[in-house]
Amino acid sequence: MRAHLARVDAVLVQAVIAAALSFAHLHDVASAAGQDGWKAWAYPVSVDLLLVAAWRRLRSGEAKAAGWCWFLIALAASLGANVATAGLLDLDHVPAWLRILVAGWPAVAFLGGTLLVHSSPTTHDEPSDAVGQEAPEDIEDQEDAPDPAPEPPAAESAPVPPPAPPPVAVPAALVEHARKVAAEHHARTGTAIDTPTLRARLGVPPPMADAIAAHL
Repeated sequence: MRAHLARVDAVLVQAVIAAALSFAHLHDVASAAGQDGWKAWAYPVSVDLLLVAAWRRLRSGEAKAAGWCWFLIALAASLGANVATAGLLDLDHVPAWLRILVAGWPAVAFLGGTLLVHSSPTTHDEPSDAVGQEAPEDIEDQEDAPDPAPEPPAAESAPVPPPAPPPVAVPAALVEHARKVAAEHHARTGTAIDTPTLRARLGVPPPMADAIAAHL
């Protein structure tokens, strides 16, 4: 942890020193080119801000060509001021081309900062737009495909009739007795005897009563 802090502190100190020197050199060049007062201090700020905007664009990963272009322009302005104030340029007699560059720098910095900061990022087509959409070829193939043949209806099974009950053997004497009971019932009521009444009078089970009624 201490080694990491020491490395970070060294980088910060180096960055502060480099920024201060570059800031002072840009101020001196601008002041020598006729931009005195607060204007001479605004030039270093515009160069540093353009460097920061270009670096942020490079870090974002979008439009790297524009980021590198404006980063090199701002770096050239900073390095040019550092070299010019190292004794290679007579600040008391600044050439006309340098005055033109210094006078036109605010417009260049404004244009670069606007393009880097306010340009819309590249929009990527979302793959979800194509989800659920079929190609025209697939739709045509589906339309041309023949309809599947309908399946034949399953044969309905015919209901199985219940098995017929076995015939009940009725003794002849019981049939004669039943006839007498039926005749007596008809004489008393004037109507034919029904099977339930016959079964009750004879005291036989229902199948036998049905068989006796069939003989009457």
